[in-house]
Amino acid sequence: MQHGYPRNKRVADLLKKEMAAMIMNEVKDPRVQGLVTVMEVEVSKDLTQAVVMVSVMGTDEERRDAMAGLNRAKGFMRHTLGRRLYMKRIPEIVFKLDLRLDLQEEIHRLLAEAEKGGKAD
Repeated sequence: MQHGYPRNKRVADLLKKEMAAMIMNEVKDPRVQGLVTVMEVEVSKDLTQAVVMVSVMGTDEERRDAMAGLNRAKGFMRHTLGRRLYMKRIPEIVFKLDLRLDLQEEIHRLLAEAEKGGKAD
């Protein structure tokens, strides 16, 4: 047993890799293709739930559509994970939109604006 790297963290890493590949190559929903990136997966200690943080490129409407597409593909993804992974149970999947990249871009934009405004000519 690896005490420094708990099982739920190992499962989260495995799910992140598998789900990212599935979204890119196997989910055929056009609302999802090319727009979604799996940022992080957090699995509960009892391995019953996986919260999948995704970043979605595009407008607010495209983001809503992509999240709807992911939620629609949830059953397919769980079934596929069940066939690929050696686990008794595949965790329930919960998709959440990760807005950290948006916040980071906004901070960079504000800093660039502040830098331009603060320079003397």
